[in-house]
Amino acid sequence: MSKKAVVLLSGGLDSATVLAIARSQGYESYCLSLDYHQRHHAELHAADNVAKVLGAAAHRTAQLDLSMFGGSALTDHAIDVPQEPTEGIPVTYVPARNTIMLSLALAWAEVLESRDIFIGVNALDYSGYPDCRGEYVEAFQNMANLATKSAVEGKTITIHAPLIDMTKAEIVTQGTALGVDYAMTVSCYQADSHGLACGMCDSCRLRKQGFMAAGLADPTRYVDSVVNA
Repeated sequence: MSKKAVVLLSGGLDSATVLAIARSQGYESYCLSLDYHQRHHAELHAADNVAKVLGAAAHRTAQLDLSMFGGSALTDHAIDVPQEPTEGIPVTYVPARNTIMLSLALAWAEVLESRDIFIGVNALDYSGYPDCRGEYVEAFQNMANLATKSAVEGKTITIHAPLIDMTKAEIVTQGTALGVDYAMTVSCYQADSHGLACGMCDSCRLRKQGFMAAGLADPTRYVDSVVNA
């Protein structure tokens, strides 16, 4: 492999699929996760495992405490994770998270002399987050190519969002075809210390519906086995 790419890896279903896609396209993948003092660390342990199993060239976890600001159910334990779909942008939105992660990925890409960054945002089955839209990805790419030494010298950056227009069913179908073992991923907003999913939050609901629509068995490990029946 001669192409290097930085792949944002949360440890969830979407980012694992994106890593598999980058690998299938011949990229040597440098995975970046973010410990932002989220509600649980199970997804970060999952990211470690996913990176190893899918053959990442390297995996680093950046440390940035976003709980100092709060404002999200994922960074403030005083805000409950919703158990039912809600109107508008949900309280699980973390202010500026994707912008922060892409900025960190951009910094690493410059050091690696990589011109490619992969992110698993999705505009169809997403939860209403404004930083999961195609126009956001395009805007960040434009900014990256104004703000970096590499771009000014002619080595422009491309932000790849291969899942942007896919349904969750299409995502799990493609990932399965590429050999992703989704049992090792954690998507739940409030998974326990063992990575067991609640089965009730918005992320669990979308994930479960995706496997059902794809006609595939749901390998998610739930806190209560009845949820997975």
